[in-house]
Amino acid sequence: MKKNSAQEITAEMTVLDIVGNHRETEAVFKRYDAVAGECICCNALFESLKQVSERYAIDMKALVKDLNAAIAESAKEITS
Repeated sequence: MKKNSAQEITAEMTVLDIVGNHRETEAVFKRYDAVAGECICCNALFESLKQVSERYAIDMKALVKDLNAAIAESAKEITS
């Protein structure tokens, strides 16, 4: 069972918290690696999304939206 499955992702959460609770979000971070120019999960694991957004000039709203969408899609697949 996943922890915090109903909790939406926020800017204050760390990459580790998000990936640890929602493995499906790892694919989202991998897509953003191209923007960052390096592996976000490797180099910013303990940073908040706000810090990641500032460090890599990533649109935080888009990142949060994509992470929440991945979680919602995974939850939909589990309940189907």
